[in-house]
Amino acid sequence: MDALKLASELVAVPSVSAQSNVDVSRIVQATLAADGFDVEWLEFDDPNGVRKANVIGRKGNGAGGVAYFAHTDTVPADSWSCRDHGPTQPTVRDDRLYGRGSCDMKGSLATFIAAASRLPAEQLRQPIYVVSTADEEVGYRGAADVVQRSELYRELVAGNARGLIGEPTELAVVHGHKGTYGFRAISRGRAAHSSTRDGVNANLAMIPFLAEMRRIHDETVADPQWQNAEFEPPWVSWNIGVNDHTHAVNITAPQSICTVYYRPMPGMDPDRLLERAQRAAAECGLDFEITWQAGPLYCDPQSAYIQELLQVTGQAKSQTVAYGTDGVLYSAVRQIAVLGPGSIRQAHTDDEWIALDQLRRGTDLYETLIRRWCA
Repeated sequence: MDALKLASELVAVPSVSAQSNVDVSRIVQATLAADGFDVEWLEFDDPNGVRKANVIGRKGNGAGGVAYFAHTDTVPADSWSCRDHGPTQPTVRDDRLYGRGSCDMKGSLATFIAAASRLPAEQLRQPIYVVSTADEEVGYRGAADVVQRSELYRELVAGNARGLIGEPTELAVVHGHKGTYGFRAISRGRAAHSSTRDGVNANLAMIPFLAEMRRIHDETVADPQWQNAEFEPPWVSWNIGVNDHTHAVNITAPQSICTVYYRPMPGMDPDRLLERAQRAAAECGLDFEITWQAGPLYCDPQSAYIQELLQVTGQAKSQTVAYGTDGVLYSAVRQIAVLGPGSIRQAHTDDEWIALDQLRRGTDLYETLIRRWCA
């Protein structure tokens, strides 16, 4: 099986998170089945009623082995900049595969499936698992569904399979990443012409709340309790967004929204910041909605598993990254790391691509690990 060919097939099927990923998941399902995997198909509806699908496969029998985790949804491509082809027209140019999802993370998924195809089932003494989910980009909903309903997931956890999150790391071994927390505070007013006394400007109640958000921001940058030197940057990145949605300067704002997204690290209690923001919203009379709540992923860099990955890859030291993955929901997998082809610098860009060399090297590395643990 050729990783580039499969990656191109996956990229050619649009699967932005707001849309269904069923069609692209059918390709994953059929490819795994053709290679001798037993396949579990799980469907669910997202909060907007859009049908989504997760695919979980196992090749080989026994306990242990390796479990590879990926997602098939992508971010939108509204600002796609390549003039000679669209985001779902996979194009090879300058030793790169261009297309939405090529790097994050259909290319990675293709490399692992291609690597697994190099070993017939009869050669396996321990199983290979592939977990392909929906909605990673918008809240890890597919991973949550797998954890809740998948029989094969429960099996790989019980068997202590080694976990690989295939997000792009340029094939560097990553032992930890930050968590993802987010919330929205909403101030409600009444629109009217600003020359009258009829309006209620929603921004007036929002201003004191924003002052508290600024104090929290400054505290997380300065206070060591909210820092971890293993990460770059070493603070939680308390990111504040504001929008009052008014379209003219002479209208009192009927609504003002503040969004905060922050990235906690191991050893922190991120709920303390969340509770502080929620109290501030209540004091200002604002509505408060939690949008993200997932802790960090961390595997001891001195553990036997991380050290084995370093030995196989020839690297001296494992790393941490600032972005998050749905690996945080697979906490029952006791041995887990992030390791995948492609660079995070190309993920979500308006000309997304993955280097063909990364596809080749990723396939070879995954094959080496599969042979070491399963064959």
